[in-house]
Amino acid sequence: MRVGVNVGHFTGRPPRDLVERVRALDAAGFASLWFAEAYGSDVFTPLAFCAAHTSRIRLGAAVAQIPARTPAATAMAATTLDHLSEGRVVLGIGASGPQVSEGWHGVPYARPLARTREYVEIVRRVLARRDPVAFDGEFFRLPAEGTGLGKPLRSSLHPFRDDLPVHLGAEGPRNVALAAEIADGWAAMFFAPAFDYFYRSALDEGFARRAGGRPENFEVVATVPVVIDDDVERAADRIRPELALYMGGMGARGANFHHDVFVRMGYGAVAERVQELYLGGRKDEAAAAVPTEVVEQIALVGPVGKVRRDLDRWEATVVDEIAIQGLPDDVDAVASLL
Repeated sequence: MRVGVNVGHFTGRPPRDLVERVRALDAAGFASLWFAEAYGSDVFTPLAFCAAHTSRIRLGAAVAQIPARTPAATAMAATTLDHLSEGRVVLGIGASGPQVSEGWHGVPYARPLARTREYVEIVRRVLARRDPVAFDGEFFRLPAEGTGLGKPLRSSLHPFRDDLPVHLGAEGPRNVALAAEIADGWAAMFFAPAFDYFYRSALDEGFARRAGGRPENFEVVATVPVVIDDDVERAADRIRPELALYMGGMGARGANFHHDVFVRMGYGAVAERVQELYLGGRKDEAAAAVPTEVVEQIALVGPVGKVRRDLDRWEATVVDEIAIQGLPDDVDAVASLL
């Protein structure tokens, strides 16, 4: 199994030693380096920054938000970066959620799967550069109505690769199936090896709708928290606050897709309690309410030997690559372990 690193998005400010740390990851042989975006730092700027300071590591968006840019703008950024990095880009795309889409970007969140399907289709047409791009969909129209002067255009930048991979960020079964149907990979979050069968079923449903079935190069990249510590509880404590944030506060009540993941896993009562505490402003209590059992479902925590044994569970799943969540403090130690 390949191992990469998902830095995520910056909060507060970017780390001052980012150059040294990404160079260390590149030198240590990590497979990939991913960035994300929410409602602060964007996803493409740090990828371009890291492209200038590395030479071999793959550079991935996990993920670029659909409401943040037009499909053409996303394709322009990806293909430009692919040239500058000499073909190291993986374009991950995701629908985001209603709070960010409508509250931050001012874009309605209606029918996210249908919007995603149209978005990916336009991105692929721009990247392929075979014909001028015209599209008449429910959510996107090119040319748009307006002055009447718009016309279908073809990118002036030729692609570095005809097959720049497009991944889809997804958590729910319908969205996972959509990734299998229209994308080159699935960017997984809160993947639990114990529920591998559930995700295999969703992927198979999507592959069944895809001409030719599952493509050989389709890949699943799962972002996984990893904390090495001789004390399992102490290791889990480092992950509980972020789990509480996503389970309880990253989305409104009734519209938090991360919360729904844990409900589907059978932890509905836990997720409800964490959400109640978090939305009530009791964040520390919300974190404390996340059981170690839940942490261990989606993370690798504890002593070296335990983490190595737990990693065996991931080897038998649909996951092709794990992306360690966050920049590791000791790159060599993590590289030798994983």
